[in-house]
Amino acid sequence: MERQEAEIRVQTLREKLEEYGYHYYVLDNPLVTDAEYDQLMQELIALEGEHPELVSEDSPSVRVGGEPLPFFEKVEHQIPMLSLGNAFNDQELRDFDRRVRERVGDEVTYSCELKIDGLAVSLTYEDGKFVRGATRGDGTIGEDITNNLKTIQAIPLRLKQPVSVEVRGEAYMPKNSFEALNVAKVEAGEEKFANPRNAAAGSLRQLDPKIAAKRHLSIFIYAIGNAEGQDLASHHEGLAFLSELGFKVNNESKHCPTIEEVIDYTNEWLEKRAELPYEIDGIVIKVDSIEQQKSLGFTAKSPRWATAFKFPAEEVVTILRDIELSVGRTGVVTPTAILEPVVVAGTTVKRASLHNEDLIREKDVKLGDTVIVKKAGDIIPEVVNVLTDRRDGSEREFSMPTHCPECDSELVRLEGEVALRCINPECPAQIREGLIHFVSRQAMNIDGLGEKVIAQLFDHKLVQTVADLYQLEKEELLRLERMGEKSVDNLLQAIEKSKGNSLEKLLFGLGIRFVGSKAAKTLAIEFETIDALIEAKEAELVAVNEIGEKMASSIVRFFETDGAQELVSRLQSLGVNTAYKGPKPVAATEVASSPFADKTIVLTGKLHELTREEAKEQIEALGGKVTGSVSKKTDIVIAGEDAGSKKKKAEQLGIEIWDEAALVEGLK
Repeated sequence: MERQEAEIRVQTLREKLEEYGYHYYVLDNPLVTDAEYDQLMQELIALEGEHPELVSEDSPSVRVGGEPLPFFEKVEHQIPMLSLGNAFNDQELRDFDRRVRERVGDEVTYSCELKIDGLAVSLTYEDGKFVRGATRGDGTIGEDITNNLKTIQAIPLRLKQPVSVEVRGEAYMPKNSFEALNVAKVEAGEEKFANPRNAAAGSLRQLDPKIAAKRHLSIFIYAIGNAEGQDLASHHEGLAFLSELGFKVNNESKHCPTIEEVIDYTNEWLEKRAELPYEIDGIVIKVDSIEQQKSLGFTAKSPRWATAFKFPAEEVVTILRDIELSVGRTGVVTPTAILEPVVVAGTTVKRASLHNEDLIREKDVKLGDTVIVKKAGDIIPEVVNVLTDRRDGSEREFSMPTHCPECDSELVRLEGEVALRCINPECPAQIREGLIHFVSRQAMNIDGLGEKVIAQLFDHKLVQTVADLYQLEKEELLRLERMGEKSVDNLLQAIEKSKGNSLEKLLFGLGIRFVGSKAAKTLAIEFETIDALIEAKEAELVAVNEIGEKMASSIVRFFETDGAQELVSRLQSLGVNTAYKGPKPVAATEVASSPFADKTIVLTGKLHELTREEAKEQIEALGGKVTGSVSKKTDIVIAGEDAGSKKKKAEQLGIEIWDEAALVEGLK
């Protein structure tokens, strides 16, 4: 077939396949048989093979899966994908309603949706074309799984309108796909997936998109993260707009004028959930008005205008064989039940929380008891109750120890607390757990230092304090189990890179009691250096917004110890940054005069004077908006070293391009 004829036929096939796919996978209203659809798809693939210059990223043929990737790139969400607060009964829903009305008045209505049990993802479109898809990750940083998401037929590769939009949805595995997958796994002699949620997440995190393509996943889009030029007044209007663009939106959502109607909706679906062709684990309730959502705002972890009603957890009966004790980084001794393995909510459970000594006594837990276990919020297994009528006399009493199971120091119960605590600062368990906390994502974020590696380093006495991490030698690491040259080089690079972190990362990593990541950032901004924080009096700390008396007292006590001051001094001598490097609160007059105010900025290439994250924070503090891709609506592209396709696209579109020197000057 000649090229011109092939081009016309390819375009015709694409339009037909898009239309047939939309009716089949989004509207559940097929227009042709599967055989007819497959025949057209094979014809398209063949033509694109003959004429590779006609292949495009939004062709339906990409859904069969591309080439495997060596790893997933990290993606920063333009707007964080926060988790939701939970409600577990009708009264907690009414409490949520009361809190909402106290803030915005009584004229409130709600939008209710089924909470799909899958994997949260974000999809980004530029001028109507699908350009990127990412996992939720930690809410701020996810993984780029674009190629895998393209294999989901319900995700449009091109929207019905040429808009630029970022949307959020839940990718899931339908029940029939899950059952077929597990049958195939059994036949292949492989272990079955525990539940559709795990199967969906596992499928989308395959480096080979062809595997994801065979898993027959689907998706429901439930929110707009960012939509350029759109002015929507309510959430239910937003859902209608999503549907108009060609997205698959769940038809069971409902607009409820009162909280009592919300409660009726949750009770209705608690009874009907088994009838659905996919799994749900609750109901999401959102304030419908966008204006009221903005007024309500967010906490550090979740929006104040939404909550998730979680269905009652499944409860099962099993035998409690033993109670194991563990010591956390703050010295708290936590008892954990060792159970006869049992399946709860689709996963095998062997351990469950017992929380503390008081709870063991209150529930009269004995070794060998028959107990009821459930997953709290369908996540954390816990012992709910003891079936005392099943005792046969073989059960044994359990007593909490008087001394630490790790270091044998005497345990204490601090005033007003229920937990037993080891207060020995040399306790190996506390040191080990403190090291794990120090390298975690919200703290120093050192890639490659997982719990097993930390345990190896600690057991081989290579690391006893967090400062020791910065004196590790390549030769000693190579002697450790499963540590090859490449992994050691990567680890040492990650450790070196962490030296440049801003102060708030270090403060959180030090594990000061009551100081979370948000408080660490507040303290870093206020005091700017760790030396200034060490010198601060309790009254100065309390005067800082969001720093209470307990936290202030804890900070002062921590830095009064010789060990803490010696540790800080050693970290400084090893080159670890102890100053705040992020943007400071900017006055409105400074924002108004900033070259970034109300501008859309794209960062590309390698920066030398500051990290990409630092540049983003400072630009946004000055009123700019940083996005990940270049479009006609981009105002400035900051091009660092080795800037590639984004810079070229900016040149083609005639967009203003700055180098790093101009960026630094603009930030002054």
